[in-house]
Amino acid sequence: MVVTKPASLAKRIKCMIIGDAIDPTNKQAFHSITLAAFFAWVGLGSDGLSSSAYGPEEAFLALGGHTHLAILIAIASAVTVLLISASYAQLIEVFPSGGGGYLVASKLISPTAGMVSGCALIIDYVLTITISIASAADAIFSFIPPEYLHYKLGFSVVALILLTVLNMRGAKETVMPLVPIFIVFVVSHAFAIVYALVTHLLDFPAVYAETATQVAKTHSELGLMGMAFLLLRAFSMGAGTYTGIEAVSNGLSILREPKVKTGKRTMLYMALSLAFTVFGLTLAYLLFKVEHQPGKTLNAVLFEGITSTWPGATGHWFVYVSLASEALILFAAAQAGFMGGPRVLANMALDKWFPTRFSLLSDRLVTQNGIFIMGAASVATLILTKGSVKYLVVLYSITVFVTFVLSQLGMVRYWLNNRNELAHWRRKLAVNGAGLVLCSFILVAVTVLKFRQGGWITLAITGALIALAMAVKGHYNFVEKVLKRMDNLVAIAKSKDSVTLPKHIGGQGTEADLKYDPKAKTAVLLVNGFNGIGLHSLLAIIRMFGGIFKNIVFVEVGVLDAGSFKGVEEVENLQKHVRMELDQYVAFVKRNGIYAEGIMSLSPDVVEGTGEVAAGVIERFPQAIFFMGQLVFPEETIFSRLLHNNTVFAVQRRLYHKGIPFIILPIRIDLKKNRKERKKAKG
Repeated sequence: MVVTKPASLAKRIKCMIIGDAIDPTNKQAFHSITLAAFFAWVGLGSDGLSSSAYGPEEAFLALGGHTHLAILIAIASAVTVLLISASYAQLIEVFPSGGGGYLVASKLISPTAGMVSGCALIIDYVLTITISIASAADAIFSFIPPEYLHYKLGFSVVALILLTVLNMRGAKETVMPLVPIFIVFVVSHAFAIVYALVTHLLDFPAVYAETATQVAKTHSELGLMGMAFLLLRAFSMGAGTYTGIEAVSNGLSILREPKVKTGKRTMLYMALSLAFTVFGLTLAYLLFKVEHQPGKTLNAVLFEGITSTWPGATGHWFVYVSLASEALILFAAAQAGFMGGPRVLANMALDKWFPTRFSLLSDRLVTQNGIFIMGAASVATLILTKGSVKYLVVLYSITVFVTFVLSQLGMVRYWLNNRNELAHWRRKLAVNGAGLVLCSFILVAVTVLKFRQGGWITLAITGALIALAMAVKGHYNFVEKVLKRMDNLVAIAKSKDSVTLPKHIGGQGTEADLKYDPKAKTAVLLVNGFNGIGLHSLLAIIRMFGGIFKNIVFVEVGVLDAGSFKGVEEVENLQKHVRMELDQYVAFVKRNGIYAEGIMSLSPDVVEGTGEVAAGVIERFPQAIFFMGQLVFPEETIFSRLLHNNTVFAVQRRLYHKGIPFIILPIRIDLKKNRKERKKAKG
């Protein structure tokens, strides 16, 4: 008898915090969790726009006393934003399913280049989350008495943990509350920039003349090379401004149909707003002669300068509201890291560069494992750097330009290779070619200038992640080669003339006459595709139990992971694929005179999906015993533990609590023996 227990306390708490499960087969599920262009601008574009809280400030401060060079930095920053955005808009057209820099480099250059790009992106997203939270804390504590500054790091850590939990609920759940805050941020900062420019409109000729004088003075003091180095250093310190541009192309899977149109519109919103904000704030710093004040951001000093002559408390309220919206929009920027990072990690896991568990979705249809890893890594980085934006900005922005360069290189190759089939390829090649030159120049400059200040740490961590990815891929490839030896059974089983089961097992009748006996012993085999492992498990059942089982039921849970959950069509294709695999098992067993049927289910969690199916199977087949094969490595290593999930044991526990008998069929993999055979063959 199957006992149906009420939901556990832990599950009720989980649902209360993260939310109820979403039905993946419901076509409205995609609409409910995807974002229109405006909301995507809030969730993804805020990464770039929020960098106005620290990017222009770091660039301006890096100029030291040569502040009039800020005009050149402002122009260069705006042009860079527009050019990189235009390049990525073309990328969206070519790769409408998303994937960003990882997919582009993998498809257009090589899988290894894609892996390097993906690893660089993951590090960049961790730093995006960390620097956004740290900068948000700086903005908030800019108008809090100095005696409370020692609480800033603790506040940042708690905020980051809360944002991690919120992301477990899904992208739309996280973005919706940010919409009014985002609007306040855009309006307040746009007003401040326009106000600064308009009130100094008559001063522009004097500012121009003074700038020309200062440039000449700087040239005479430092020389041409010295001035160029100063500009490059300031530009590199503000390079974090451009890191959010990649987020839109990488997050296309969460955008509403038509994805290309929505993605390009989101990119346009982000490019124009970011270029205007960065250019305007940098110029406003110069016009108001803003200087660094301990415990305050430059934006806080600027807003106080703008409102110093306003009547009553109006100015104070404007400063508070602007800085509060700035702090909160930085949380939205951290949100972009949570949306992009786990997606890159999931795509790489699907290609076996990282453990496959990172591609799995939770019952809220989010890449929960990736979100947790990104949150944990960001908390660790925040604590190690003590939440210092000045230190984080040195670590930041190097890796994203690795991705930018590889993406632009891939697109340049694409236009050249397909120039005979594509219209306007010269114009598109020119855009991506210019982007390649610019991004390569920035990458070299940023790496050289930041290397000794701490940039080497970012490169070292990225290199370690690349080495780990290569080791993981090597292990998966080797195990896959070993498992292929089992697949010789597949060809035999697909043959309609094959009768591979012992003769005394079958004989219940012809294939057309077979009917199930609900009172007979039934073997229920959990499978994952029509493959050698499933067939070996089937033969093991027959070998151990002979002709005891008169019915054989095959159960397969189609796993909705980051690769399959990209739209209604992908889910339907998964359903068809799972049904086809089950039909092959059923046809094979029926040809041997035994009744068989296949039962399928779709779920982001194999354990949950199996538990739901098992209850229905036991009702129809009360004498059923469940079986599942499990790979066994004679000598367990860290790779065998981490890279091969132990789903079978979790399923066993779930069915055990339901009172359902379950037997694990060990499938032994001797890696050492196969390595020796491979070496012998090479020798």
